[in-house]
Amino acid sequence: MTDFIYSALLFLSQLGYPGIALALMVEIIPSEIVLGYGGYMVSQGHVNFIGAVIAGTIGGTIAQLFLYWAGFYGGRPFLQKYGKYILLNQSHIDLSEQWFIKYGAGVVFFARFIPVVRQAISIPAGISKMPIGKFTLYTVAATVPWCILFIYLGQVLGKNWSHVKEYAQPYVMPLIIAAIVLAAIYYLIKKTKKTTD
Repeated sequence: MTDFIYSALLFLSQLGYPGIALALMVEIIPSEIVLGYGGYMVSQGHVNFIGAVIAGTIGGTIAQLFLYWAGFYGGRPFLQKYGKYILLNQSHIDLSEQWFIKYGAGVVFFARFIPVVRQAISIPAGISKMPIGKFTLYTVAATVPWCILFIYLGQVLGKNWSHVKEYAQPYVMPLIIAAIVLAAIYYLIKKTKKTTD
């Protein structure tokens, strides 16, 4: 882990709950690391578990709303030009758009557990003018368990919180598989419904 990330987390930890939310909103540091550190803060008594989950959910949701609005108001041209500044490249945008077209609005929930499309899926949701209430609901529903998992692991690991991504693998992999299976089932149900209408 770079010195920059450590320095940023040290600064943000002094802000408590707003620091957790802010770190997730700016998306400079991977959410797993931010939440793992949040769990470490819980273990040290600086914040409590529920407060950390709430802060993480707020920050993570706002971050996705930024991407939604970027897609809604700027569209692909804006994101192709400025996506690199928020760590999104053309392949991320293309893949997330393919997923959104194939699976529909429900993929906003399922994709939150799948690498690469996890962050970028908000963009096609915005471009397609998905209702913001539905987008926010799906995003919060997926963000809460993600926050709980990594904050809990960070709390358990304590001073070893920086290894949270490694320890999370046995938990994350089943989530990824389940999300893909559920997305496929959702797609089949949607397709069957279309043919019967």
